[in-house]
Amino acid sequence: MIAKETRASESNHWYDFDGQPKYTVPSKKDGSPRATTLRDARTMNLVPSVTTILNVAAKPALIQWLQRQVLMAALTLPRNPTETEDEYIERIMHDSKQEGKAAADKGTEIHEAIQGFYEGKGLGQYPVEVATTSAKIRQKYGHQEWIAERSFAHDLGFGGKCDLHSKGIVLDIKTKEFSDPEEVVGYDEHLMQLAAYRVGLGMPDAVCANVFVSRTNSNLVVIKEWTQDELTKGFGMFHHLLQFWIIKNKYQPMRGKNAE
Repeated sequence: MIAKETRASESNHWYDFDGQPKYTVPSKKDGSPRATTLRDARTMNLVPSVTTILNVAAKPALIQWLQRQVLMAALTLPRNPTETEDEYIERIMHDSKQEGKAAADKGTEIHEAIQGFYEGKGLGQYPVEVATTSAKIRQKYGHQEWIAERSFAHDLGFGGKCDLHSKGIVLDIKTKEFSDPEEVVGYDEHLMQLAAYRVGLGMPDAVCANVFVSRTNSNLVVIKEWTQDELTKGFGMFHHLLQFWIIKNKYQPMRGKNAE
């Protein structure tokens, strides 16, 4: 395992075995960047990200939330007299995505501000959220030498980037809408992600936690720390998903294999 402290974007899905994220490749047409594909990965011997692997599993909570957005849009959007059924449905689907997009955009901005703080860039455009988050982390784990956005590749054939880690601690930051700390729960995907990160970073016994930052209450941050037994279970689940992904895609990246 070789880790690189390279800044990776949220849209990254592939890494080389040096731990370098490969967001894009040059297009053959004019050399402009385009998203890296599985076909590119086969040629370049790239590993999929932890998030890519986790995407093969169903996410019931997310599906339920998406269904709710569609239903709410349907209830609040009257049908125009001249609209066909397909046009009306398309408008409902488009409207249902707007709230989620706005929430995602704000979440990304908050995440980047927190990330920037740990990279020495100050409090950024969300000073309350950043100050509250850093204070909560310091209260829980004391003064640490945190490394932000470290990317890696592991011999098992997966890669990723970690929001924050220090000696013996791995943290992943999530933003979500909540006003009551009791509402915050961790899901299997959160557990598997952190379990894979600590193995990928060469820290198989590290303490792992999700840091949930509220998008609706700027002073609210909840830290969910996973037990060692939970993390062992989480990596077992992740490893099986990885094997499923490899078999499904008929592709096994291997360290030392020459790129085509």
